[in-house]
Amino acid sequence: MYPRQLRCITRHADGDCTILGGNMILDEWKSAQRQRVSRYAHFDTRISLEQCWKYISSPESVAIHAFMPFIHYTITTRKVKNGKKQPPKKREIFYAAHKDAWIYRYYSYLLNEQYNARVQQDGIDSVAVAYRNNFKGRNNIDFANDAFRFIQSCRSCCVMIGDFTSFFDNISHPYLKKELCDLLNVECLPPDYYAIFKSVTRFSYAEMNDLLDYYKLEKNKNGQKQLNQRDKLLDTKTIRAWKKVFKKNPNLPEAKGVPQGSPISAVLANVYMLKADKQIYEYVSALQGFYMRYSDDFMVVIPNTAPVDFRKHYETICGFITEAGGIEIKAEKTRIFSVENGVIRNCIADVILGQENGKNLIDFLGFSFDGKKIRLREKTISKYYNRMHRKAVTIFKCSGVTKKGNRINANELYKKYSYKGSAAYQNRKAAINGGKHIEGNLFDYLKASKRIIGDNFVDSITPRHMARIRRFINGKQGKHHK
Repeated sequence: MYPRQLRCITRHADGDCTILGGNMILDEWKSAQRQRVSRYAHFDTRISLEQCWKYISSPESVAIHAFMPFIHYTITTRKVKNGKKQPPKKREIFYAAHKDAWIYRYYSYLLNEQYNARVQQDGIDSVAVAYRNNFKGRNNIDFANDAFRFIQSCRSCCVMIGDFTSFFDNISHPYLKKELCDLLNVECLPPDYYAIFKSVTRFSYAEMNDLLDYYKLEKNKNGQKQLNQRDKLLDTKTIRAWKKVFKKNPNLPEAKGVPQGSPISAVLANVYMLKADKQIYEYVSALQGFYMRYSDDFMVVIPNTAPVDFRKHYETICGFITEAGGIEIKAEKTRIFSVENGVIRNCIADVILGQENGKNLIDFLGFSFDGKKIRLREKTISKYYNRMHRKAVTIFKCSGVTKKGNRINANELYKKYSYKGSAAYQNRKAAINGGKHIEGNLFDYLKASKRIIGDNFVDSITPRHMARIRRFINGKQGKHHK
């Protein structure tokens, strides 16, 4: 017996189909996916949705599909706090072969439809806000604004910002399987769903660096760019020979872990948290509170609670999360605040022993809230200026000419790091002079933040950014001509 969402598909004579009773018509999804362009090379050639639609929409084909190894690389970021470099933060990214990715996207869509119906039925539709397809027109700005507005509406409250420990690495396979069966209303997973489940729990992968070595390319962004210009990586014979080189899911012996970065991992994470989300929401709602989760980051607000009393709520919430297949909260990344009449005080030391109180700012979904005003996180602003500075250095170090002989100038700096590169500005110019419309930059996000949040939003970048760019340019030009 197939899951409910597969039984409500109406197939048309032309082979197209419409899912009835869902939040997003399948034709809408297909139309959006047609614009997707694969910019990476993998163990199979690039393929469009039209070319593989018949195959990926056939449960029988998916059930016997031979999934290829993922390709893995690590993103390392290092924060500087109080002038000191912090330990590096690593994100392990896995990306799927082209046809595999289409299967994952399609089944992610199907699962999302079923997930949306379930959370609406359970009354928790507003809890998990990441990777949803039924929040049209709403984004991180709206969700952060909702959270901060709730805090402002409370005369007195305690706020908890939490983060799960290595979320994707610790997803329990038996628990995930149980939650999938429960969502799909089946006793055991149908063959196609089981094939997908196996592919993301017993996955294998090749290291990006091994592929760069094989093609004698540099282990940097330029090397990856050259690698991705290829039509296909390795021929069939070489792939077979590489079987001993491919690595297995490192957490498989403990029956846990899914690859972060695959098109289906995010919706699986939401399905995984269904029970815990409902328990936390019902617990917090009984206290007239607020609960929102974005992937492995979440916020809980409980009104009229002193920090010393919040400890029992913290322990209860941790208990609900631990029951979800052993997921744990990172104590060192947890933040707890007391808010009294708009004055925020970090009070984590009153709740968790051994923790030190930090800054009196609530950071959530890329924004900071001081009790009255909302602005972009300090980290986002620092990253913007650091990248601007590096770009200026690059332009003037190479005298406006790259190693390959391509010319670059200060206009590149303005395009990426000023309002002149925003979609709003560029598209106005395109409408007047003709030309290509572009996606934009950070200034479109700032403009949207101001529009959605209103007078409570403080834009600390736009008023001074042009003067800062000119200062960078003049400073670098002065050094260059000495």
